[in-house]
Amino acid sequence: MRIAQLAPLYVPVPPTDYGGTERIVYTLTEELVNRGHDVTLFAAGGSKTSARLLESAPEPLWDSGGSVISWHAVEIERLIKCSGEFDVIHSHIDVMPWLGGDRYRCPLVTTTHGRLDQLEQRVYFQQFPGWPLVSISNAQRRPVRDLHLNWAATVYHGLDLGEMYRLGEGRGGYLSFVSRISPEKGPAVAIRVARAAGMKLVMAGPIPDEAKDFFDSEVQPLIDEGGVEYVGSLDDEGKNDVIGNSAGFLVPIQWDEPFGLAFIEALATGTPVISCPRGSLPELIESGKHGFLVNDEEELVEAVGKLSTIDRRACRDYVLERFSPRRMAEGYERVYSDLARMD
Repeated sequence: MRIAQLAPLYVPVPPTDYGGTERIVYTLTEELVNRGHDVTLFAAGGSKTSARLLESAPEPLWDSGGSVISWHAVEIERLIKCSGEFDVIHSHIDVMPWLGGDRYRCPLVTTTHGRLDQLEQRVYFQQFPGWPLVSISNAQRRPVRDLHLNWAATVYHGLDLGEMYRLGEGRGGYLSFVSRISPEKGPAVAIRVARAAGMKLVMAGPIPDEAKDFFDSEVQPLIDEGGVEYVGSLDDEGKNDVIGNSAGFLVPIQWDEPFGLAFIEALATGTPVISCPRGSLPELIESGKHGFLVNDEEELVEAVGKLSTIDRRACRDYVLERFSPRRMAEGYERVYSDLARMD
């Protein structure tokens, strides 16, 4: 098939640091090319791909400070004009492509990568009804299930986890927290749990601008009490070391996570997950087999004491199969074929 992939323009594809959506777009694009499809990637300058690359902005917008609305508007107009060259367009940028209306000359499907529980999503779904959508978990759909949207499928993310991560032995004698440092990820909870369990916590991840006050008031004072090491942002090699050497991956989410790439990345190192049974997590992992999903801090502390019962290699084998590029591409191929037949 002739497939257009439409990526966000904030960071390159693949990202050099954090950028979950761009990492998924890269993995999907490469796998589709490997499977014989004719793929065109619309992405920021500096992106790398085996597909045909059309640079929609001269450089990533987080580097240049450019207007995402302006660059996406130009990108979408160009896409519309060449849409007859494709069998399907796969967008990863939510609402803006829908402004093209019926000017597209092939089907357009959108994967919703983020949360859907805010007012803005309800408003734009109601304003632009009928567009085919793909969810990244069944749980992601819950906040808007009353809108009866045009869900084409749920397709779980896939990554080349076997190449990116190696099996760790977990002998570092500490717990790891690798995520953005923001309230919904539960960093303060993680520190309290690790301290109550008598274990050191190694924390890594960016501090978003909007969470700096939270970090300064709620997290930094706990770090200052000792038993916690914050190491900043990590690349893949850094995540291999920090997560793979930890006894458990402790990210006790305080919100309904739409997917949670960090959890499958942790399992790829063999490191069991300790978190809460919210959002997508009960779909992705089995509590008691790949870690523990429990509801309160006392139960989280108890879960730390059970980590030795989890088979690390079984955790790795599980995610390498279930969240592989092949599985993800097969899911999207079914979506593309269905849409092309209906067009």
